[in-house]
Amino acid sequence: MSVRRALAALTIGAGLLAAGEAWRGVAAQAQTPAPAQTAPRAAKKPRLFPPQDLGLLEAPDRDDWNKPDLIMDALGIADGASVADLGAGGGWFTVRLARRVGPTGLVYAQDIQPQMIEAIDRRVQHEGLSNVRTVMGTPVDPQLPSNLDAVLIVDAYHEMDDPSRPEVVRTLLRRIATALKPQGRVGVVDFLPGGGGPGPSADDRVDPEAVLRAARDAGLVLQARDVVPPFQFILVFGRGAAGSGRERP
Repeated sequence: MSVRRALAALTIGAGLLAAGEAWRGVAAQAQTPAPAQTAPRAAKKPRLFPPQDLGLLEAPDRDDWNKPDLIMDALGIADGASVADLGAGGGWFTVRLARRVGPTGLVYAQDIQPQMIEAIDRRVQHEGLSNVRTVMGTPVDPQLPSNLDAVLIVDAYHEMDDPSRPEVVRTLLRRIATALKPQGRVGVVDFLPGGGGPGPSADDRVDPEAVLRAARDAGLVLQARDVVPPFQFILVFGRGAAGSGRERP
């Protein structure tokens, strides 16, 4: 090879090397993530429990951690009472309410998903209960009758609460309040913040303080606040003046 050809080859090779380095730099820049931009966090939207997963609510240890007798005692539910199970799902708590109020009492099992209403009807028929009525409601109107002794929302409030539309749950709570007797009570039972135990993920849990604010805006008065150990909290509300106002952290 002549000196001229050797110099030409070196020049071409250097050019290709420089071009390759330049391309790799462009490619690396294209693959580098853009600086994160600060943006408002999207509001958590309610997630309805899927009917096909109802079997998950029938765990044999649910009586142990959900403590239905403790909850019904806190609401003063007794024989002959007229009560509503809001967001009743497959009717697990409905059946226990029906047994508590007895044949002279009445339980309204309410949900907004037709599949849940069908599941409750099948369960009630299987259990041979004649004191349960199913009710199809809407997110803002529970479609409840009047003069109820108690309305219970167990493990369902976090599905009803949409932080981006706070008026929805407030409207729902106002209509629940109008369905109560003057001394009637509303009980909200849900999972404590954090990720422990059964129930939804930590991001899908509701802060008890948010429930208190919504209830207050709806005209309900806190009567009792307690823990259903080890995984849940219970808030008991009434109409008018607060009762004893007892509260445990």
